[in-house]
Amino acid sequence: MNITMHSTTIVGVKRNGKVAIAGDGQVTLDKTVMKSTARKIRRLYNGKVLSGFAGSAADAQALADRFESRLEAANGNLRRAVIDFAKEWRSDRILRRFEALMIVADPEYLLVVSGDGNVLETDDGIAAIGSGGPYAQAAAKALLENTELSAREIAEKSLLVASQICIYTNNNITVDEL
Repeated sequence: MNITMHSTTIVGVKRNGKVAIAGDGQVTLDKTVMKSTARKIRRLYNGKVLSGFAGSAADAQALADRFESRLEAANGNLRRAVIDFAKEWRSDRILRRFEALMIVADPEYLLVVSGDGNVLETDDGIAAIGSGGPYAQAAAKALLENTELSAREIAEKSLLVASQICIYTNNNITVDEL
């Protein structure tokens, strides 16, 4: 039996010098909702960096701990820490097997990091990952281009839209902002 785990919709939005990351609370195992109140957004480096993870909880926790140590070594320089972390993630025999994606942000940068060594800074200040990522991204893009809502409001509303479309996303939303 091949059981597929679906979990997480994370969206990050940058606007007017602020950045917000929002995540839903649903974790699904095959056709069953296992948890509806998971917290997938964390503050790192003394509250100066936000992170959101899509993937297994154990992998996400291990990656968050490793990434935070890279932030410490880079004295909070997010770009340097992300590049060093992406190299480590890709080349480490154990880490490269982790099935996860990350969004990390400070007020200057909003980045998507993957285990294959990719670090992506989007052109439009929107990043989305996970099962409902494409829905949240589309909603955030429309809101960013057509409203004056704050980064926090756009992140939250775009996740609400995704929760109405994606069966692996719920409306138990956590949002954090810098």
